[in-house]
Amino acid sequence: MIKTILFDFGDVFINLNKEATQNEIKKLDVSHLTDHLDEVNTLFETGKINSKVFLNEYRNILKQETTDSIVHAWNAILLDFPQHRFNFISELHKSQNYQLILLSNTNALHIEWIQNNVHFYEAFKNCFDHFYLSHEIQLRKPNPEIYEFVLTTHNLKADEVLFIDDTKDNTDAAKALGMHVWNIAPKTEDIVDLFTIKAELF
Repeated sequence: MIKTILFDFGDVFINLNKEATQNEIKKLDVSHLTDHLDEVNTLFETGKINSKVFLNEYRNILKQETTDSIVHAWNAILLDFPQHRFNFISELHKSQNYQLILLSNTNALHIEWIQNNVHFYEAFKNCFDHFYLSHEIQLRKPNPEIYEFVLTTHNLKADEVLFIDDTKDNTDAAKALGMHVWNIAPKTEDIVDLFTIKAELF
């Protein structure tokens, strides 16, 4: 029996264009993300460096670029947050039938953009019993430690948790710990259809 639903954020609630940031960075004369920048990105997503250090690392490589142009490229991944998805999680929260937890790989610049561009962001956060962002808890999916953190902190039984994420590596890691999972396909599935698509769990 599912008692807790654990949600990803990107491509579950807010739409993403995962190629957009790489494409925008290419326009800034970096043909591909270097191993160094990959490491910088991971440090930023786990809160090991702040936005200033992160942007300085990019500026050191993109000598002619401004901070604004780098921020624009970095945030290009973020698209719209459909109102019907907010309505769905709001109604699910009101039902009080499940413990609701958000668990997202993200960073301070993306969250700042969302705060400035999604007018119901604070109301969205308030729909969850717990709201975990990777850069705040310094843990990142699919590392098993992030799932163990959630299970241990809230004394959850893995087989009573459904984890929803669009990235298979992330759902595979949760499944290995005994959770039920839905590897949602953003182009063909929508979180609002949860209780239809995963009816067998409820």
